[in-house]
Amino acid sequence: MKFDVKDIKLAHKGALRIEWARNNMPVLGLVAARFKKEQPLKGLTVAACLHVTTETAVLMEVLKAGGANVYLCASNPLSTQDDVAASLATHLKIAVFSIKGENTKTYYSHLKAVLASKPHITMDDGADLVSTIHQASPEVYRNIIGGTEETTTGVIRLRALASEGKLRYPIIAVNDAQTKHLFDNRYGTGQSTMDGIIRATNKLVAGSAVVVCGYGWCGRGVAMRAKGMAARIIVIEVDPLRALEATMDGYEVMTIKEAAKIGDIFVTVTGDINVIRKEHFATMKDGAIVSNSGHFNVELDIPGLEKLSRLKRRIRDYVEEYTLRNGRKIYLLGEGRLINLAAAEGHPAQVMDMSFANQALSAEYIKHHYRNLENNVYKVPEDIDQNIAKLKLSSMGIKIDVLTPEQKKYLSSWEMGT
Repeated sequence: MKFDVKDIKLAHKGALRIEWARNNMPVLGLVAARFKKEQPLKGLTVAACLHVTTETAVLMEVLKAGGANVYLCASNPLSTQDDVAASLATHLKIAVFSIKGENTKTYYSHLKAVLASKPHITMDDGADLVSTIHQASPEVYRNIIGGTEETTTGVIRLRALASEGKLRYPIIAVNDAQTKHLFDNRYGTGQSTMDGIIRATNKLVAGSAVVVCGYGWCGRGVAMRAKGMAARIIVIEVDPLRALEATMDGYEVMTIKEAAKIGDIFVTVTGDINVIRKEHFATMKDGAIVSNSGHFNVELDIPGLEKLSRLKRRIRDYVEEYTLRNGRKIYLLGEGRLINLAAAEGHPAQVMDMSFANQALSAEYIKHHYRNLENNVYKVPEDIDQNIAKLKLSSMGIKIDVLTPEQKKYLSSWEMGT
């Protein structure tokens, strides 16, 4: 078995941390028990390009329990937990290619190493794997029957591919499952982003002006958590409905041009390019902290910041100090990459439990239904989404009511009024 990890001696530490995550992922545990018994993925090779974290390791266990041959690489150069990668190679015998801090050349060589397995199913987080496949020779994707996509940025890229008629196989948008984006994106990103910022800087959030660029589910989560820490919240949006929602939620809404002058901490969570640009960096106050929790670091115009600066130095782990020509200092966190994974541990296992249950069950769905799927982007089937929600509630000891026959009849009829 081939693998490429930083230090295989870290495997024991990684195994203990994976155990901790597994204990907090009861839904995935139930899926694992059934997969082990039924072997729904037997004979299939799965190529996964995901953040190599403890939670991802538990997903890899489940896929392997279901009979799949699993290959894994990182979906971000800074998100790998090296002890987890070592444990996956040592204890699970999974071909993992992932090193925290790997350069761009190594990053793409790892993607290609995973694709050398000639997979049947792909699992992506950001669509770098799918993008690489679509630039490769046909023999790389000849065996592929379908794939899944974990995050908003990846779904956007894949829908663009599909709209141009260039998508080569069906993809299930796991990100769009309600048990994913309503919880993972909001509560997971919200908590882990603030965790990453605090670990990197040890700055007091209370009393700070926190500028949240983007008010999708991730932005809502970041704003919610920062507000809970007594910050002043400023929201930047281009969508009038989301801007109105942020206003009704009690936040200030303004343009990035205005906010750049008054923000203390900036977080981008838009999925778009150059949200904070050179002209905005130029007007920021001395000591401003800039971070990104969208999938790619292109949300920040880092080349523009470089041009404005006369000096750059690393002042703390994951903190780059840029001294501008006017003497003001701006602090960039985690090289502009996902701060919740670069400086912290990513989402808590309790929310990834639902997200990765969607991944596992979507892979099973592809196995059974790929012949009826066109080369398009599909939502997670509603019955899978509902079942995951029920399992999660059950694992939390929560019971809910069910409709009576009378109530069901009322909801499906039109005759009865006031």
